[in-house]
Amino acid sequence: MGPVEEPPALRRLRGGRRDRDGHRLPAHPAASRERRVGADAPGLSPARAVALGAVQGPAELLPVSSSAHLSLLPWLAGWPWHQLDPEARKSFEVALHAGAAAALLIGQRRLIAQELRRFDARRAAVVALSFVPPAIVGYRFERQIERRLGGPRATAVGLAAGAVAMALADRRPQQRGPGDVTPADGLALGLAQATALAPGVSRNGATLAAARCRRFTREHANLLSRTVALPVIVGATLLKAVRLRRRGIEPGLGRAMAAGVAASFASSLASQKLIDLVERDRALWPYAAYRLGLAGAVLYRLGRR
Repeated sequence: MGPVEEPPALRRLRGGRRDRDGHRLPAHPAASRERRVGADAPGLSPARAVALGAVQGPAELLPVSSSAHLSLLPWLAGWPWHQLDPEARKSFEVALHAGAAAALLIGQRRLIAQELRRFDARRAAVVALSFVPPAIVGYRFERQIERRLGGPRATAVGLAAGAVAMALADRRPQQRGPGDVTPADGLALGLAQATALAPGVSRNGATLAAARCRRFTREHANLLSRTVALPVIVGATLLKAVRLRRRGIEPGLGRAMAAGVAASFASSLASQKLIDLVERDRALWPYAAYRLGLAGAVLYRLGRR
């Protein structure tokens, strides 16, 4: 008579998986906390990372949702993007945002220095209140949002919802300027940034809509949008860096991420003049129309499958 197999319940109590002879089996890779980010993930090569980084620059500087473009481009191209570890995928997106933010700091350094010279307690409160809502929502619910809303259909809905919000908010009068910012405005911008954690909504578009809804001029709404975005991008980058350091990262993914960040930095630096398209008293409806068109194209393709 062969060896009697240990009951499954007893195996669970004793801990770990065992073979028929009672020997402990290695932990399943998916259950291992030490699994490196990006292991066995064919969805991101250096060439694809560069392509996504090149798209990130202009998409980040215009209110068209860079996250939607980073999600939809691999889907439209047929890349196995969703085979990539979700933590690695999100970390790559945050890294591209960091590359774009670094380019923005360099390209807009004179304007930023000018704003810093005017920085006071009221502006500090505005920036702090604009940071807290996205920080809390991102820290607590980022993985759930990515899992439930990361698909093309949800992204298309986010694009359409953001487009409608932008178009309606831009109908408000332009009555307020740089000296009129209050902590309540900071909270409104923070809530807008929290909603932008959903793919397709766009942090730039959401904060522009919030600022225009509160009757800021288009020029100052754009400046507010960029100002409150930088702390959130830096915070998200630091959080992802800590998580990646804790889990480890595959060398191949590290090279792809570095290539993508370099491309994002270069494309963002080269696209600085796109900021003027939004700042110079330009209406937001062309961007809203583009977003609606892209959302419609995605939903049409989904419907034909």
